[in-house]
Amino acid sequence: MKLDILAIGAHPDDVEMSCGATLAKEISLGKKVGILDLTRGELGTRGSAEIRDEEAQEAAKILGVVMRHNLAFSDGFFVNNHVTQLEVIKILRKYRPDIVLCNAIDDRHIDHGKGSKLVSDACFLSGLRKIETIHEGNHQKEWRPKQVYHYIQWKELEPDFVVDVSGFMEKKLEAVFAYKSQFFDANSEEPETPISSKNTMESLSYRNRNLGRLIGTEYGEGFTVERYPAVNSLEDLI
Repeated sequence: MKLDILAIGAHPDDVEMSCGATLAKEISLGKKVGILDLTRGELGTRGSAEIRDEEAQEAAKILGVVMRHNLAFSDGFFVNNHVTQLEVIKILRKYRPDIVLCNAIDDRHIDHGKGSKLVSDACFLSGLRKIETIHEGNHQKEWRPKQVYHYIQWKELEPDFVVDVSGFMEKKLEAVFAYKSQFFDANSEEPETPISSKNTMESLSYRNRNLGRLIGTEYGEGFTVERYPAVNSLEDLI
């Protein structure tokens, strides 16, 4: 199966919170989209890895992605080295995505920046033919995605471009709140976390609404780039 877009997150729910509406829009346009989680989020204060496994699959069904896989790296402690890079490379070469979306380049959680650099490095290395990988018994051919974009998470990073996601926020929020263990619940007796507050729940809408305002639409999701984005003509810009 070849993917058009592979969205990668350090933890289950990273992708949904940060680019869920963009994925929902691309899927509606007929694109094949998959999600790769680097860890199971087992160090999360609320819930458990097993609960998050179930929530991640439910979120995937809501968005309509064609695959979701978890590499089960160590939450909080994975490192960007040849071992983890090779595991990501195997997934890139198996699904051959044209576009990869990954964690913010800088963020509150240490795994986000680490995950961002790990995926970026793996995307480059995946295109080197002398790096040999075997996946499910098959020798893999090299593959390098055409584009690597970084979504924006907790910190208010300045985006290099903004996707108009008007009409897809409802689907995004439905996927995000499939992670019932992680977000605001007035009846929960679990400890508070930065993302379990009512403010964070509401911010998912008002932050995307503000980006939409800045580009003249209802909602937007922002991304940063590794190289200049190119357009064929001025008419490509909305």
